[in-house]
Amino acid sequence: MAFESLTDKLQNVFRNLKSKGRLTEEDVHIACKDVKMALLEADVNFRVVKKFIKTVEERAIGQDVMNGLNPGQMVIKIVNEEMTSLMGDDTTDIEFQPGKAITVIMMCGLQGAGKTTTTAKLAGKFLKKGKKPLLVACDVYRPAAIKQLQVNGEKVGVEVFTMGDNHSPVDIAKAAIEHAQKNGHNVVILDTAGRLHVDEEMMAELQNIKKNIEVHQSILVVDAMTGQDAVNVASEFKDKIGIDGVILSKMDGDTRGGAALSVKAVTELPILYVGMGEKLADLEQFYPDRMANRILGMGDVLSLIEKAEQSIDISEEKSRDMAARMKKGKFDFNDYLESMKQMRNMGGLASILGMMPGLGVNAADIENSVNEKELARTEAIIFSMTPKERENPKLLNPSRKHRIAKGAGVDIAVVNRFIKQFEQSQKAMKQMQGMMGKKGMRGLGGFGGLGGFGKKGFPF
Repeated sequence: MAFESLTDKLQNVFRNLKSKGRLTEEDVHIACKDVKMALLEADVNFRVVKKFIKTVEERAIGQDVMNGLNPGQMVIKIVNEEMTSLMGDDTTDIEFQPGKAITVIMMCGLQGAGKTTTTAKLAGKFLKKGKKPLLVACDVYRPAAIKQLQVNGEKVGVEVFTMGDNHSPVDIAKAAIEHAQKNGHNVVILDTAGRLHVDEEMMAELQNIKKNIEVHQSILVVDAMTGQDAVNVASEFKDKIGIDGVILSKMDGDTRGGAALSVKAVTELPILYVGMGEKLADLEQFYPDRMANRILGMGDVLSLIEKAEQSIDISEEKSRDMAARMKKGKFDFNDYLESMKQMRNMGGLASILGMMPGLGVNAADIENSVNEKELARTEAIIFSMTPKERENPKLLNPSRKHRIAKGAGVDIAVVNRFIKQFEQSQKAMKQMQGMMGKKGMRGLGGFGGLGGFGKKGFPF
């Protein structure tokens, strides 16, 4: 889970601070020393850490903090603010050319960083924003690179322009822009070749593309899991090519956070997006303040709301119907299946837990307790029911349960346990709806409900 290691260490530091009624300078000094070690172990750039700790310590020893009613919380607030500043106070997005003019974006990066997949993710995001993007296969060296872009382009519903691997990247880019002009595309995204390491040949090719074509945005994709190496790569590309922004891929697998906390401070390049999974929808806008909250274990409810809005496919009428049934404790196994589907659309349980306030430290433990095989077994049990049985769980007598167990390939005890848990969820949901009054909860699911997020809510 993203930042798990760093979050755990920082929360241990903050737990010690919050347990003290008053703070001495020595307490602040020790806490800052522990934060410093946590950041260095997270592979954050040493100079960045040194400056960060100095600023935090100077602010924390101020009179307002030391004499405050809750000094521990004030120190945490300072760390949060400085961490946000470290990653860039403002959210930056890719700039498009005005009107009907074509925006040309050149995607760069080392081989293995996830550049081609990220390029397709970006095109899909632009398409949802009302743009008409065109993906261009300029990687004529890596085997299957063109095919990979075509497959991903088809998945996100974006046209891919290719001339095979017998033409130069410059000629392909020129032809692609002509094609875009004739066919009404307003965004052209060039997927350029990567190398195993930065070399002169690679840089020369990118420079040649920019020399012969007007590139409006040069975007670098770096692997977040490589820590300071990602920062070094970004620095080289910036110096030799000129980069407008960075996308951090594989952020969901980065337990440390070194790249996210160092890139902006070292290179002064804004982080535009972060890849949070393998699915082509798993590309999130980068918000420095929200990312700081995640790292500090404070959750990211705003991103969770946006993810729910984008991922949940359910009509307003159906949502109201579900909410009404939940309030009466009448939701059925079809609703359970729907909640499972919507949870997967949002990236799964781990993705949701990682954004929940207060669950940053224990999210991994909770995730492990919900085994994916168990979820698949649960679905098999429900799919072994008849449509009437799914709609009315009260029909499930012993003989029906035996038939369902046989159909799902499980022991009858497993079926009985699941049905009992489901009935308990129904009762709990009814009680929670009563406590929340008229507003209710518009999410639903076998794990309980978390509602009121966005227009549609989300299942959990």
